[in-house]
Amino acid sequence: MSGMSQQLRDPHRQGERFANSTAFEVLARAGFVARAVVYGIIGWLAIKVATGPGGETTDQQGALREIRQQQSGEALLIAMAIGLGGYALWRLTRAALGHGPEGSDDTGDRLAALASGIAYALLCAVAIGILRGGSGGSDESQKTAGVLGWTGGPILVAIFGAGIIGAGLYQGYKGVTRKFLEDSKTEEMSEEVERAFTVAGMIGHIARAVVFVLIGWFLVRAALEYDADEAKGLDGALSELAQADRGPLVLGIVAAGLIAFALYSLADARYRRI
Repeated sequence: MSGMSQQLRDPHRQGERFANSTAFEVLARAGFVARAVVYGIIGWLAIKVATGPGGETTDQQGALREIRQQQSGEALLIAMAIGLGGYALWRLTRAALGHGPEGSDDTGDRLAALASGIAYALLCAVAIGILRGGSGGSDESQKTAGVLGWTGGPILVAIFGAGIIGAGLYQGYKGVTRKFLEDSKTEEMSEEVERAFTVAGMIGHIARAVVFVLIGWFLVRAALEYDADEAKGLDGALSELAQADRGPLVLGIVAAGLIAFALYSLADARYRRI
């Protein structure tokens, strides 16, 4: 019995050692840089759509494909894959252990870390797929069509959409209440840096809330109408904003918010409590 207990403890101890290692911190902070690059590209392309004719909005996968097309794109995408993988590993480790060397999580934080870790692990896989010559995966309507065909599929799509709406509302709550500051080492910032960091974080979280709620609503509508074409990803949500009343203005504001989130993420690579 004691031997079995020892076996159960060893993986946990190994996880603890890894979570407190320098390599773990470097990977996690590289992940924030990768997240900043992805959101920066998405926001910049959306601003181009909002301020002039032509151009297309994109999502996280599209941002990775955009990187691949640049000079030295393969090397850049390899770095992005490492960063995204590091971010996913950090989030999944926090979900498993409930803490890192500089911070701890409650049950809600651990569930959020689990969802985030899975999402970024999939995005890392997309980056690897693009490096290997793939297209980066199917669009949202194709994925939703597959799930709608399952027994109970519409219910699953509706639940998933409602979950994304909930995540969006929580992002908005974090932005409005400045709760995100609890996760960063603001005591190490100068007054000017903290002010800029706070503004970027507030605007960025609220912008993410807008697109998350839209994506979730499109999924719920797809389930209610049993129409996969109603499902839209991040690029579809931004395109819908562009087509709304005063769309270019609204899209420009949200796009600027996503760039603000990119800047916040870049600063958090330095100041986040890992």
